[in-house]
Amino acid sequence: MEYIIKEDTQDMLPRERLEKYGEKVLSNAELLSLILRVGTPKENVFHLSQRILDRYESLYELRQESLESLKEISGVGSVKASQIRAMIELGKRIQLSRQEVGKRITSSYELALDLMEELHSLTQENLIVIFLNTQNFVIRRQTLFIGTLNQSIAHPREIYREAVRCSAASIILVHNHPSGDATPSKNDENITKKIEESGRMIGIPLLDHLIIGDNQYFSFREEKKLH
Repeated sequence: MEYIIKEDTQDMLPRERLEKYGEKVLSNAELLSLILRVGTPKENVFHLSQRILDRYESLYELRQESLESLKEISGVGSVKASQIRAMIELGKRIQLSRQEVGKRITSSYELALDLMEELHSLTQENLIVIFLNTQNFVIRRQTLFIGTLNQSIAHPREIYREAVRCSAASIILVHNHPSGDATPSKNDENITKKIEESGRMIGIPLLDHLIIGDNQYFSFREEKKLH
């Protein structure tokens, strides 16, 4: 027997509140209870949701939890663990959709916020190039390299070959620092300078180079390190 949200039970209150006042008034436990829908024979869905959240210091920690780890929580089996992971993944995809083809890049700050969701937890450096048209709409995005970034890997030839192929008007370079510190290294500065110079000669300028860390970023444009 499971506790199911019904019209005449206390468990229905979160949905009623959402319908009347909007989702922003709901607590994290109420939101999670609406996703899980049912509790266990010994615990209603709201108390189960609250107990799950109490295990973590923040929603970010829950976001990092694996499917297998979630299944180890009392009262959370394969179905509920899958529901939680699906919820988290959908949230990631909504955030990342702002970088999809056809989206307009309006500021380095907003782009960096989006990229932090994707890149900050990676254990290897990822070199990403975002190709833009004349109005700064994304026409393509490509991960060119995964591993330790150096000048032989991040060669302007490889980057601008793709830019010419997709008729880009400009590019934005992005890579992450797995250490969490977004401060550029001397190597980062040298790579940026070479790519900027090549772009100037080709006529496809480098608009920015973003370095993504743990809840921080560095923008070469914002720091006036691009000419």
